[in-house]
Amino acid sequence: MHMNFTIQTAGAGLYEFTRDVVAWVRQADAREALLTLQVRHTSASLLIQENADPEVQSDLAAFFHRLVPPTSDPSMAYLTHTYEGPDDMPAHIKAAMLPITLSIPVINGRMTLGTWQGLYLFEHRARAQTREVVALLR
Repeated sequence: MHMNFTIQTAGAGLYEFTRDVVAWVRQADAREALLTLQVRHTSASLLIQENADPEVQSDLAAFFHRLVPPTSDPSMAYLTHTYEGPDDMPAHIKAAMLPITLSIPVINGRMTLGTWQGLYLFEHRARAQTREVVALLR
């Protein structure tokens, strides 16, 4: 069984979509399965991360922005793929460093996420995007 999740972003940052996946897994009535999630873009990634304190998400976004700044930053002058904007190549680098797929066991009809774990799309582009995440239960 598969499903496509569409996530609207408002620019760079982490966007939680745990509730949507939980509802789909419940509706699918999968007792034991492996859930695979894949983001279908080269400038975004997927994370399992803390969902209790929003400062975790803002700190992660700030860290990766500092680690891989826009091409307008002098430290990134060596990059040549710049025609799609100063955030594009850094977004590809971040997506290469972070996962674009996640695998989560489903046991007794529930994902085995920890108490404070949530599913996030990590948008690496500065402007709003429409992202697609494909889910497969096997």
